[in-house]
Amino acid sequence: MILNPGFNLTLRPMKYPVFYEMYKNGIKNTWTVDEVDFSKDTTDLQTRLTPAERHLISRLVAFFATGDSIVGNNLVLNLYKHINSPEARLYLSRQLYEEALHVQFYLTLLDTYIPDHDERAKAFAAVENIPSIKKKAEFCFKWMDSINQLDKLATIQDRRRFLMNLICFATCVEGLFFFGAFAYVYFLRSKGLLDGLAAGTNWVFRDESAHIHFAMKVIETARAEEPDLFNEPMQQMIVQMIEEAVECEMAFAKDILDHGVAGLSLNDMRQYLEFIADQRLQALSIPPRFNAKNPFTFMELQDVQELTNFFERRVSAYQVGVTGAVTFDETF
Repeated sequence: MILNPGFNLTLRPMKYPVFYEMYKNGIKNTWTVDEVDFSKDTTDLQTRLTPAERHLISRLVAFFATGDSIVGNNLVLNLYKHINSPEARLYLSRQLYEEALHVQFYLTLLDTYIPDHDERAKAFAAVENIPSIKKKAEFCFKWMDSINQLDKLATIQDRRRFLMNLICFATCVEGLFFFGAFAYVYFLRSKGLLDGLAAGTNWVFRDESAHIHFAMKVIETARAEEPDLFNEPMQQMIVQMIEEAVECEMAFAKDILDHGVAGLSLNDMRQYLEFIADQRLQALSIPPRFNAKNPFTFMELQDVQELTNFFERRVSAYQVGVTGAVTFDETF
């Protein structure tokens, strides 16, 4: 089984070909940070953004500075060693590359947006000195630490503990914290602002959607192989975890919107986060908790591959192998 202790190295015959296809699709979806053009962004930052929008951006890039590093660390320390499928580990290797690429993107973003070295240092230390970001980081570390000492998944309790970590990072970190951040980016995009940030975020969004899809497939496979894995206490724990993640992200929203951003409200942000949370629960075959609808019409643009005509900027398509429409699990 996919969560059996051990380290299967046999790729033929292939037991889980779906993960190999995900790996190959990941290779096709290749982009580089050098393709992102930030030239208009610097002008927007200096002349077009309001003080409240500049505060929003400063908090957003501070979160980005360490967010994907946390995800990458959890992948290496806690996920790779316990998913006993060579096909899945191929995909995880690709995912780790993508997390490093996202870190490079955000590093370049900070270097471009925050020229002052002292201010940049504060952004990189956000998990220590900005309470709303520290709260999110502590949430991540709590679930990372929950299985740090877990050497092998010997019992059903061990496998449940492992799945809780996997679910946390798929549904709450990549699937909620980052999707909340994407909403701010796409809100600014809807106003024709920060084209470079939006272009890079299009690529990151596609990567994160694929990561979530992969994690959900691992969970689905584990449940099919061991139907007793998900019991009522575990489902209740998942719901509580996602509720806590929503509150963490709302604390960040209160901080990020503290100065009042025209067109964005805390109520709408909560509704959006609850909508995303319900999607994650439904993907786990758990009834929705909030029954919320997406309040952000501008998010409907987020699955469009070619946006050049809309904002008259460079095409944000992948370099390799993508033709036709790009589809996602997420429905907006």
